[in-house]
Amino acid sequence: MSDTALRYGTVSRALHWGMALLFAWQFFGMALRAALGRSPIVSFFVGSHVTVGVLLLALVLLRLLWARVNRGHRPPYEAGLLGRAARLGHAGLYALMVIVPTLAVLRLYGSGRGYAPFGIEVFAPSDTKIEWLMAPANALHGLLAWVLLALIAGHIAMVAVHQLLLRDRILYRMVRTAGPADPAPARER
Repeated sequence: MSDTALRYGTVSRALHWGMALLFAWQFFGMALRAALGRSPIVSFFVGSHVTVGVLLLALVLLRLLWARVNRGHRPPYEAGLLGRAARLGHAGLYALMVIVPTLAVLRLYGSGRGYAPFGIEVFAPSDTKIEWLMAPANALHGLLAWVLLALIAGHIAMVAVHQLLLRDRILYRMVRTAGPADPAPARER
């Protein structure tokens, strides 16, 4: 279940790949909306956007907590420039995974609409709009979400570089539980 120096454990892998699927759902729906405007297929995806976004926020907070608990056991970053770049890239991903949905939740609360996913009231509707809560999300939520998508694309590209060019089998840290294809240990530079 826990992470080790060679690979991520079951919990980390489940959170990573589950969140990857939910982000794919979110971005696919928003790309459809940008391409097709209002249509029944777009409504199918966009109708779940808020609930999936709140779920993603909860999962990223859980993932950060789990990373903290496993801090001394996780696969290390490489030394040198690649390691520093990976550390900064991951920090940017996590920051945006928290900021983007947090902005949306603040906008939702400020709108006065209320929020009750699956019939569980998180906050009640209100007759009062709070513009200063809505303004940051109106200005930044969409833009920062597309920046997050760009960072995700960079993350995927770097996994491909590691697998295909550097041949260090880094992907196995996140897809395998054990076996002869363990990733190569991080190189010291």
